Amino acid sequence: MNENVEQWRLRKPAVTSPDGVVAAQHWQAARAGAAMLAEGGNAVDAAVACAMALNVVEPWMCGLGGSGFMVVWLAEAQEARVLNFQGTLAGAIDTADYPLDPAEPDSLMGYPGVKDQANVRGYGAITVPGAVAGLSAALTEHGRLSWAEVLAPTIALAERGLAVDWHTTLQIALSTALLRRDPTAGAHYLPDGVPLQPETHRPLPALTETLKTLAAEGPESFYRGALAEKIAADLQAGGSRISFEDLGSYEVERHAPLSGNHRGAAIHTAGETSGGQRLLDMLAHAEAHFDPGAEVGPDTWIAYARALDEAFATHKRKVGLAAEGGCTSHMSAVDRDGNMVALTYTLLNRFGSGVMLPQTGILMNNSVSYFDPRPGNPVSMAGGKRINSSNMCPTIATRDGQALFAVGASGANHIVPCTSQITALLLDYGMSLEEAFHTPRIDASARGSVRADPAMGEAALAALADVFELEVAQLLVFPKLYSCPSGVLRDPADGTCWGAADISAPSAGAAAAAPWSLATKAAEETDVRA
Repeated sequence: MNENVEQWRLRKPAVTSPDGVVAAQHWQAARAGAAMLAEGGNAVDAAVACAMALNVVEPWMCGLGGSGFMVVWLAEAQEARVLNFQGTLAGAIDTADYPLDPAEPDSLMGYPGVKDQANVRGYGAITVPGAVAGLSAALTEHGRLSWAEVLAPTIALAERGLAVDWHTTLQIALSTALLRRDPTAGAHYLPDGVPLQPETHRPLPALTETLKTLAAEGPESFYRGALAEKIAADLQAGGSRISFEDLGSYEVERHAPLSGNHRGAAIHTAGETSGGQRLLDMLAHAEAHFDPGAEVGPDTWIAYARALDEAFATHKRKVGLAAEGGCTSHMSAVDRDGNMVALTYTLLNRFGSGVMLPQTGILMNNSVSYFDPRPGNPVSMAGGKRINSSNMCPTIATRDGQALFAVGASGANHIVPCTSQITALLLDYGMSLEEAFHTPRIDASARGSVRADPAMGEAALAALADVFELEVAQLLVFPKLYSCPSGVLRDPADGTCWGAADISAPSAGAAAAAPWSLATKAAEETDVRA
């Protein structure tokens, strides 16, 4: 064994059910979604319930203060649809608030540094969040259950509080410097100046009240009601230019998917402003230049690496730059009727801007950093402008009018390589979902090198090293060098549904349709109070 490789291997069996499955980066959120299937809901109800639950169980990745994309496959209509709920800049955004400063590091997207990193952290980094609008629109247009029904598991989780385990403590510790900048976030996540400790619960009074208000008054209250007034007041008190009017004017974009084909399957992804075009370009290049054999081998990884490098090179020529890091959450859902959802949304960085709004307990995004602080570029700042470049690429594959699988991932620049490889493995080799999720992957993005998991074997590593500058890096809990995928698959022949999540993410998992119950354990009865 390579002395630089840790001596462990992990497996997570796929979850299966005839009544539908939800897969996500946190198993409790997956259970919240799967409960909707047991209550007569469909895949959209399940995905929205899962996404809302992540506010409580994985708040550093996504939540009410975030934005993203949802791809929906409607089985009866045999049609894919996209909801784009990416964030928008304040109408009064002013580039004078973001002067360039060569002493500051480049932003997440590779743009020149800004004084005090005002576009990355704090109130100036926040865009109008689209998550509540996007999730509620999907539910209204394509779901079966009410908004209040879908929110019920999330409220139960919030009333119990944030369950703190070692992984939660790690996430907080990684963002200690950011969280200390904000009085509310610092007091909540760093009591006594140190990260919350494992085997405790952290009460969430403000967020719980916000969720109850949303359930009682509806999602409109987030943008136009008393809740919106609280959000706008907190934002402006902190120095954000987002106004009550900016919240009220937010709209979800609905459009047809960006679609292509691979090995006889139709591939539907989120749209031109997502990572979807790179995914389709990778698959097209691989199909044109690679004839897969019976088994995955060194030639597979060389072909996939070349395809990814070409896709990212094309993207960089078009946009100029691409994100290098970031934190996001993906979930996939399928129901017994064959409806599917692939949903990715994000705060962007871990804990977003580091801002927790005092009156509502909402963690806010830092998506202003998506925009170039310099004028004259396609991604330059402008009042009301929507985020128009992202790595997120929630994807659904179909054949002969039936959905085959839904997959996506978190991990910024790692998202497209991960999602496209899982898609390719499923279609090139006819793998099961469990096999695809346990197959080692590469990471390539036209950066001058290719990263490979040593679990793929010495022959594959040697072949890659002959063609590329090779980095050998094991799949670990942290850092997530190969992204964090979640996916579902349905067998059109007998309707059996499968779900799988990232094997090295401690909390990731899938859940079969089952009635909701609040999972507890003795150690979680301890509260951590301010």
